[in-house]
Amino acid sequence: MTKKSYLDMELLRFTTAGSVDDGKSTLIGRLLYDSKGIFEDQLEAVTRTSLKKGLKDVDLALLTDGLKAEREQGITIDVAYRYFATPKRKFIIADTPGHTQYTRNMVTGASTVNLALILVDARNGVIEQTKRHSYISSLLGIPHLVICVNKMDLVDYSEKRYDEIVDTYKKFAAKMDINDIQFVPISALKGDNIVKRSERMSWYNGPTLMYLFENIHIASDYNVVDARFPIQYVIRPQNVEGYHDYRGYSGRVVSGVFRTGEQVVVLPSGFESVIKSIHEYDTPVDEAHPPMSVSLELENNIDISRGDMIAKPNNQPEARQDIDAMVCWFSEKPLQVGGKYALKHTSAEVRAMIKDVIYKMDINELSRMENEKNIAMNDICRVHLRTTKPLLFDPYKQNRITGSFVLIDEGTNNTVAAGMIRG
Repeated sequence: MTKKSYLDMELLRFTTAGSVDDGKSTLIGRLLYDSKGIFEDQLEAVTRTSLKKGLKDVDLALLTDGLKAEREQGITIDVAYRYFATPKRKFIIADTPGHTQYTRNMVTGASTVNLALILVDARNGVIEQTKRHSYISSLLGIPHLVICVNKMDLVDYSEKRYDEIVDTYKKFAAKMDINDIQFVPISALKGDNIVKRSERMSWYNGPTLMYLFENIHIASDYNVVDARFPIQYVIRPQNVEGYHDYRGYSGRVVSGVFRTGEQVVVLPSGFESVIKSIHEYDTPVDEAHPPMSVSLELENNIDISRGDMIAKPNNQPEARQDIDAMVCWFSEKPLQVGGKYALKHTSAEVRAMIKDVIYKMDINELSRMENEKNIAMNDICRVHLRTTKPLLFDPYKQNRITGSFVLIDEGTNNTVAAGMIRG
């Protein structure tokens, strides 16, 4: 595989979730092992550790459980990121915790992914944590969900048991806003239906997990309609030969397409200009689309700074100070109605106050707990915020990046919540 072909390959980001001991880390270890994504010395170290534990099979979960506390307890606490590639695609995996008290970690790991892989233990079926992680995946607007019914080897590869779990999950999922759900029966420990099709489940005619990863369509996951370019940095290389008068605005295209010669508007000022040039690193390009990081040069000299946004004149984001949002609370300190926080949104930062809590979500029943103001760590609720200056946003369902934000405790600098703006 040449360097160029590797760089040009499509990238799939996915997260794993599920209840404790459903086999998330083992599944990732199996994916890395079967796709030749680990080094020989890593495998030897894991094999030695497994033998010391007296295990019959190699404990592939050790490839991902990096924290000492995780190895000792056999659970995942932190979000572990892993990278691997096949000839078709590159992959970034976010292995997120299964415990209820680590819901905030799952929200963090799943916020930018294309696909959520939710494991269900074939013995236990759909339980509370399955519902919690599915609801969070729906709330975060993850485009694709793959439900892996794991540990099929412990239920004698029963088609009947698999069908029962699929039926139960489909009834629950009907209450959520998820467009693409697929089901795969697997055994992460034995390798059934991970990379190779299982001979022990001949009744299953669907794709293997790796086939899904390599072929699921993700190009349409990006919003290419609403052109949004938050400014990260203003480039003025005055001492570089040939660029004495260059003024570029760098950042990442979060949605839409920008082309040279197009009319654009700079927000919040409202001044209009034309794109003179687009550079990706030091290479000029004719157009930029998500998720490219580029610098734009405009025909006019406009006062633009970090936190401003470039859009199209006939398609602009909303600009409001009163924000209605769903929030996942991260902090050990409960949410305070009337509390003031720093709010980070794209490249902008403002101060904000939580004016009111509208309701708290009951994850198990997918119901609203009206007038419940007691919001503790890992709770999900709907709030009204007031910011010191207008946010340039789109509803989260329309644009996951311009529709999301984090709240920061100004005293400790800790991130206390992640929010998704409603329309």
